[in-house]
This record gives sequence, C-alpha cells and structure tokens, in this order.
Amino acid sequence: MLSTYGIHMKTAVQFTIDPDLLRRIDEDPETKQQGRSAFLRRAAQQYLRRKAVERVREQYRLAYDEAPFPDDFGPWPPEAGSWPEE
Repeated sequence: MLSTYGIHMKTAVQFTIDPDLLRRIDEDPETKQQGRSAFLRRAAQQYLRRKAVERVREQYRLAYDEAPFPDDFGPWPPEAGSWPEE
C-alpha cells in the first residue's frame, strides 16, 4: 500500500528578520490575502529560480568567452584575391 503521508507536509521554521522588513511584508496585499508563510515560500521559490537561471547564464558566458577553437593550425594564409585559372 502506497502511503502519501508526508508528501504535502510543511516544516515549521524559526528565523530572525529585521522589523522593518517584516512590516513591509505584512503590509503587502498578497500577504494579507494568503498569509505570511505563503508569501515567504513564494519569495524563496522565486529567489532560488532566479539564482538557477543566473548560474546557467554564467556557465554559458564562461563557455563562450573561451576561444572557440585552439589555434593549432597557425594563421590562415592570405587569400589570392581571385579564382585560379583553369
């Protein structure tokens, strides 16, 4: 038998917060509608999503900032400027 106990459970946490920041959170209309916990969960999820996107962008930046190909072959020869005659 499959148990679903614990799948949707939430864990209570305690942390300190600046009183001014708490006041600003409590004044937000979303907090008044859905509660402080829902507001803070959503804020934490958005923050972590944004950090993940920033990590991927940084990985792309690092990958494409490197030289695309090593210069093992030396410089390209100058072009002749015209097609060779047959």
